[in-house]
Amino acid sequence: MSDNKLITGLFFKDKHENAPDFVICKGSIKVADFAAWLAQQSGEWVNFDLKRSREGKLYPQVDDWKPNGAASTAPQGGTPARQRQAPAEDAPFDDTIPF
Repeated sequence: MSDNKLITGLFFKDKHENAPDFVICKGSIKVADFAAWLAQQSGEWVNFDLKRSREGKLYPQVDDWKPNGAASTAPQGGTPARQRQAPAEDAPFDDTIPF
């Protein structure tokens, strides 16, 4: 991703110092701005990364990474599940396995 695509109307802040540990950060949505930005997006999902600027502010940035081709969808180290074949029903059963 060469250009930074920021999300309009979506804001994050560090949590309050007295907030419990399970609170990660605070978030706000400016409804009109966010709805207008969202209406301009295509597709079913918008992925984003929550980043921290050099000044220390949190900001959301669109993550528009896409895999390169269909080859990357296969599980690593083997044949995809849809290409594996079940054993034939008439194959002999080997019950000599010692466990």
